Amino acid sequence: MRPRRLLTVIAAAAVLVALVAVGLSQAPSTDTSPKATNFSLAQAGKALAGAPAPLAALHAQGARLLGGGNGAVTARLDALKGTPVVVNKWASWCGPCRAEFPLFQQASVKFGKQIAFVGLDSGDNHNDAVRFLKRFPVPYPSYEDPREHVAGALKASTAYPITIFFDATGKQVYMHQGGYPTQQKLDEDLQRYLKPAT
Repeated sequence: MRPRRLLTVIAAAAVLVALVAVGLSQAPSTDTSPKATNFSLAQAGKALAGAPAPLAALHAQGARLLGGGNGAVTARLDALKGTPVVVNKWASWCGPCRAEFPLFQQASVKFGKQIAFVGLDSGDNHNDAVRFLKRFPVPYPSYEDPREHVAGALKASTAYPITIFFDATGKQVYMHQGGYPTQQKLDEDLQRYLKPAT
């Protein structure tokens, strides 16, 4: 190959590599992992101090993964009668669940003296869920539901995530399928369906 032609090929290859690099750097990210937040479970506890006893009991179990299956979840929901409840079905492997988790961190502090938040970790691996809750703690517990029996009893489909709203009488008033895209949308639904004071 002639030197001049070789230089042309090298230059063309360099231009191609540069174009690919620029294209990749401008492509939208498909990573749905939540970014690190400065959320502090200890600070959340201080903000939630003085909550009514049933809610304080939830806050005392913040970021814990509880067992007990459908019986334990039913007993907890019965104990929360008189208070609106939000059940968030999630899994550590679910991208949209991970993306919306920081929204639940904030909402559960903002509304946590008026609304009970309960997590439902469905179809998940115990160790992965524990690690996830350590990285992204929330001031309420989650119940393990590896075979989705609890989700089935709540009539939640096999989709992820799902958020179920119960009014103070225990009646289901709304089910949101899919991840919440913004804090504003989650807060709006909490106010629309459960009417907490702001």
